[in-house]
Amino acid sequence: MRRRAVSRPILAAALVALTGFASVGAQEGTPQGGNLAPDASPVASPGASPGASPQAAAPLPPGSTAVAAGLDNPRGLAFGPDGALYVAESGSAGDGPCIEGPEGDRECYGTTGAITRIADGGQERVAANLRSRAAEDGSQATGPHDIAFVGDALYTVVGLGADPGARLDLDEEGGDLGRLQRIADGAAETVADISGYEATANPDGGDPDSNPYSMVAAGDGFVVADAGANALLRVGADGAISTLAVFPARPVAGPGGQEVPMQAVPNAVAVGPDGDYYVGQLTGFPFPLGGANVYRVPAAGGEPEVYAEGFTNIIDLTFGPDGSLYVVELFSGGLGGVDPSNLTTLEGSLIRVTPEGTQSVVAGVGLTAPTSVAIGDDGAIYLSIYGILPGAGQVVRLNQAAPAGTPAAATPAASPVASPVAEGTPAA
Repeated sequence: MRRRAVSRPILAAALVALTGFASVGAQEGTPQGGNLAPDASPVASPGASPGASPQAAAPLPPGSTAVAAGLDNPRGLAFGPDGALYVAESGSAGDGPCIEGPEGDRECYGTTGAITRIADGGQERVAANLRSRAAEDGSQATGPHDIAFVGDALYTVVGLGADPGARLDLDEEGGDLGRLQRIADGAAETVADISGYEATANPDGGDPDSNPYSMVAAGDGFVVADAGANALLRVGADGAISTLAVFPARPVAGPGGQEVPMQAVPNAVAVGPDGDYYVGQLTGFPFPLGGANVYRVPAAGGEPEVYAEGFTNIIDLTFGPDGSLYVVELFSGGLGGVDPSNLTTLEGSLIRVTPEGTQSVVAGVGLTAPTSVAIGDDGAIYLSIYGILPGAGQVVRLNQAAPAGTPAAATPAASPVASPVAEGTPAA
């Protein structure tokens, strides 16, 4: 599959256009990732929405308030048992070792990935020195992509975006890429080697490729969407991995009008009110407008079926209090339409799909490169934005809330079970 959303030159130009905003924020005292605002309580009040940071580092979407800024490639959002909001930061890579990236560029490894806690007007990193890889400009980093809680225990899934064998080129330094990990005392312990499963099982039968991107706690373990493997995987409490569903390529019209196979690239998963899994797809080349679907996969696994369609480049999804599905599009104008001289082409969308199937845009204008969505118990909607850039990343709260209501069936929570125990790090 084509793993990168946008070519490096385009992202580098966009990064230059945004650097001024990030620099202004840093100079004027905007709290950067890892720093707790002086007046913030380190513990969130249960059920309270995180408060806003004093100043945003880059322009905000209309009708929104910043709750965190200065983040490095912010990705998945999740509420913790303490009522605080947590965000995964994929980092900005480092100075090596390096391997060839999917576009033939040089991508280097580092330990700049992190997880940041947002509460009561402040932010602080609760885990740092996690694995990360990116090009020299730090954009589109691969690292901690998503987070989930089982009880009080925090877990993250770390991406790879390559043939699992590429980890051998990184020596021991890159061995934690492509894994599901538990965060304990700020450090990461491996629970399951997701990319190692692709190397041995290869569910879709294509070229080996793995990029674990999204996860949810479910039953006695987790469910992980591996965008590179085109598969939805179950991870047990003991770290054992099995395949729930495979998403095959489908034919679409190519640039010249000829039919080409488009990879599915499933990179978002949520548990629905019915207990089934709902999976969004980024899509692969040629990234057609309106070509992304949301699929429903039975809780026990099986053939994916289309639940909703007509989206462009899905990057995340979640359910609201009334059972509506909220879908995040990374670039609503399409990955092929990004123009670094026009930052509106970096705008995505948040789309609500009611249980009856009606679609409406909740937010779009000024929603620059959104990468995740979370909805609080009070209906407050939070989004990671500038999610493919280092230093400029933010989490914002929309000034409108998700409609209240009782879904047809309550979204099942993970069964209270013992937290999975970290295993020894197996060979790639």
